[in-house]
Formats: sequence, C-alpha cells, structure tokens
Amino acid sequence: MAEWNDGGAAGPLAGVRVVVLAGMGPVPFAGMLLADMGAHVVRVARPARRAARALGQTDGLREDQDVVNRGVATVEADLKDPADVAAVLGLAAHADVFMEGYRPGVAERLGLGPDAVRAANPAAVYARLTGYGQSGPLARAAGHDINYVAQSGALHALARPGEPPRPPINLLGDYAGGGAFAAFGIVCAVLEARSSGHGQVLDVAMMDGVALLTARLHGLRAAGLFRDEPGTNWIDSGAPFYDTYACADGRHLAVGALEPDFYREFVARLGVDTADWPAQDDTAAWPRLRALIAAALATRTQAEWTEVYEGTDACVTPVLTFEEAAAHPHNAERGLYHRVGGVLHPAPAPRLSRTPGRPPAVPTTDRADLATLTKSWRAADGVGSPA
Repeated sequence: MAEWNDGGAAGPLAGVRVVVLAGMGPVPFAGMLLADMGAHVVRVARPARRAARALGQTDGLREDQDVVNRGVATVEADLKDPADVAAVLGLAAHADVFMEGYRPGVAERLGLGPDAVRAANPAAVYARLTGYGQSGPLARAAGHDINYVAQSGALHALARPGEPPRPPINLLGDYAGGGAFAAFGIVCAVLEARSSGHGQVLDVAMMDGVALLTARLHGLRAAGLFRDEPGTNWIDSGAPFYDTYACADGRHLAVGALEPDFYREFVARLGVDTADWPAQDDTAAWPRLRALIAAALATRTQAEWTEVYEGTDACVTPVLTFEEAAAHPHNAERGLYHRVGGVLHPAPAPRLSRTPGRPPAVPTTDRADLATLTKSWRAADGVGSPA
C-alpha cells in the first residue's frame, strides 16, 4: 500500500473546533469526515462508557477498531450533572460547531439545546442529525437506516423483479444521507458564519439526504426513462449489460457496459459467436440476452475474465472483498486503504492538492481532560482565566 503524503499540511479545516455529543452511526462518521480534513473534533462521552472501556470495547468494538473515531479526542461528562453540562457549555463557547444526534427535544432537556449553546457562543453552528428531522409527524419516532431509506422511496428501487428490496447495509441512510450531508452542511454554515459572525441551526435528516441522492432518478422518471417497477431499468439490474454475473469459480463480475461503444467492446471480448445475439436496445429480448451473457461468463474464472477486460473500456470489473480491494494494484498505488494497527482504514476523501487530509491513525483510547481542553481553547482565543 502507498505511503500517505500529507505534504506537512494540517488539512483545510485546521483551526475549526467541533464538539460532538457521542452517538452512533452518522454522528461519529460526520465527525470523522471533519477530523480527516484537519478539524479539532472533541467527542463528549458519558462516564458510563468506562465500564465498556474496562472490557476494552466500545459499541462491540475495541476502541482502536472504531475507525470512525480516528483523529477525534474524547472527554467524559455526565450530562445529567449540571456541573458537567456547564463544563460542556464552557467548551462549546470556544467551538465553531456543536453537533448532536438525539431525538428532537432531548438536547434541550439536557440543557445543551441550540438556545443554550448559542447563548454561550452566538457564532456557533449547531448541527442536529436525526432520521426524520426536527419537524413532521415522524420527528420523534425511532428508526434505523432501513426505515429512512424505505420512507424516502429509495429502498423500493433496490430490488430485482419478484424479489424483496435489499437494504444497502447502512451506507445509504446513515452515512451518505446522514453523516456526509451533515459534514457538508456544517462546512457551508461555518463558511457563512465566518463572514456574518452568526451561527445557525442545521436540521440534518437522513431521510432528507437519501431523497436528495435520488434527484437524477426523478428527472429520468419525468422523462419516462425510469420505471417504478424495480429491476426493469437500465441502471437497476434490469439491463443485462448492467448487472453482476457468476464466473466458473463462483466469483462474480460487475458489468457496466451501458454505452454502445463500451457494449461492443464487452461482447467482442467474450470469445463467443455473437452474430445472432439480440440488439443491445431490444428490451423485449433482454431476458434472452441476459441468459447468453451469463452462459458466456460462466466459462472462465473471475481472475481469467479480469485479465481479459483489464485496461479496456468494456467497464467490467471483479466484485472484490474488502481485503482484495485493499490489495488491488490501482487501489494500492493510490493508497485507497491503509492498515493501521491491524485495521483497514479507508483514506480521507476527497484529495486536496495543497492542504490534504490527515493520514489515517489508530483511534486514541486516551481521554482528554475537559477542564484542561477548555482552558487551552480559551487561551487560544486570547481569553484569560475567569476570576
């Protein structure tokens, strides 16, 4: 794997301070995205985590395996103790961002809602990350990634004809629709606050984010180019030249030969007589075309087909495991993955030429002292110790 070159830079978000109330899923992921780009991210964890730490685990993971907390400092505070709440507000008074992922109203009951934080720091950006958002009939309802993806309309499309929809792990709702949009919104709001001097509250809903990710599909639907029946469209496995196929060894290939030129190269390299094959755009003959492609690809192993199509415009790639992806020559040369402390870490993205993100590092198991950290931030802001 390639060595990470940070060019000695501190990252484009160097100097941005972020306080995050510890949570699961999209909240730590958003924190990781900001930390990767140089922000000073501090996670406020409950002292009850000490019991889990005594077992060397956090959320079922050892803390050094909790990749989404890399580059993040952790302080502990009992948010049911007014003194600890006041201490967290003291830290927030010198932060650029405050983020929480509770159901609506919980942060207010703790004394750490937007009004309290922004009274201490009017320039702070207050990010609220939930499944359904801060308003609407479902605002206070429990849910998980699968529920938000379903409620947004996206899950319906993730199926083959006659089969139930298949949830895309929790990548689409938690991480793409939630954490990534939270980080984007935070950077937008921080930039605006730098010019206006005023913070604002961000209502980040995972369902909102997933819905936005489907924007292109709605344009295609309006043009009559995408049907609501899943598994019948060009890009949802309906087209036989945009799907996965089993090879002779039981491994799979991903075929994405959509454009006519790419499709011609794909079939030309199959090594079979395709003279009587249906035309690519003959949708009525797609079932027959699918069977012909499947039969051809079943004659060689994944490795053999990979060699056939490597470096071509046929848009055919092997379906890899995570370990295989890390070892793939292209990914390895670009440093797509780094093994840190025995754990694979995806590299920060996107890649900036002058102020790149931080190299991945083992998540720290140490705890910063809340009072000491607050004093440090106060001093950096040129604020003396209180009398």
